[in-house]
Amino acid sequence: MNVLIGLESENIMSIIPLLEQKIETELHAIEYIIKNDSEKHQGHAGYDGSGESHFRMTIRSKAFDGLSRMERQRLVHQGFSEELKHKIHALSLKLLASDE
Repeated sequence: MNVLIGLESENIMSIIPLLEQKIETELHAIEYIIKNDSEKHQGHAGYDGSGESHFRMTIRSKAFDGLSRMERQRLVHQGFSEELKHKIHALSLKLLASDE
């Protein structure tokens, strides 16, 4: 599995290991990239100062094979439902089937 993680600040993000675990165990990702964009949103709505509020992810997974773009989004949002309710304000997703 190929994994890339982008941190935009000096802070160590405590939520990233949880996101990785869910991507690996629930989505069985072939590869993924997690990019923390939180620091770009200082002063904007939803920025809570934690440095863990805004993320971009690219995920390639067999779990997305045969699913529409909307179905892929729903699958990921279901898996991250607690994080989206309590920690993550914005989540930008690029979701790819295994052959894309």
